[in-house]
Amino acid sequence: MSAIKDIPERKMDFTMLAKTGLSPRHSKAGELIFDEGDSGARMYVVRSGEVEIRCGDLVVETLQTGGMFGEMALIDGTHRSASAWAKTDCELIPVDEETFLFLVRETPYFALDVMRTLTRRLRSMNDLV
Repeated sequence: MSAIKDIPERKMDFTMLAKTGLSPRHSKAGELIFDEGDSGARMYVVRSGEVEIRCGDLVVETLQTGGMFGEMALIDGTHRSASAWAKTDCELIPVDEETFLFLVRETPYFALDVMRTLTRRLRSMNDLV
C-alpha cells in the first residue's frame, strides 16, 4: 500500500511526447532508476510497467502507465527527495528541462498535469503528518 492517496489523474498523452523524439529508457524489475540525494536533470513518464517511489524503506507511491516522477528535482534544480525503483520491467520517457519547457509551451495541459501531481503529493504527505 502506498502513502499517496488514489486520486484520479488524467493519463499522459504519449503522442505529445512522441513529437519530441525522445528515446525511451528501459529498466528491469528491481532496478534502481535514481536514488534519494542524486542530482536530478530530468523527470520521467511511465510509458509501460510500474515504478515504486520510496523514502527509505517506505513505498510512498506506485506509478503505472502515464504516471510521472522526478519532476521536483527537475523544476527546482536540487537533489532527489526519494528513490525510484522499477517494480516491473518498465519503459520510461526521460524529460529534460529543454523538453519540459517545450511541452509546457506546446501543450499547456502538460503543465497543469505536473502541478496537479505536485499538489496531490503534497496534500497526501500533509495528511500523514
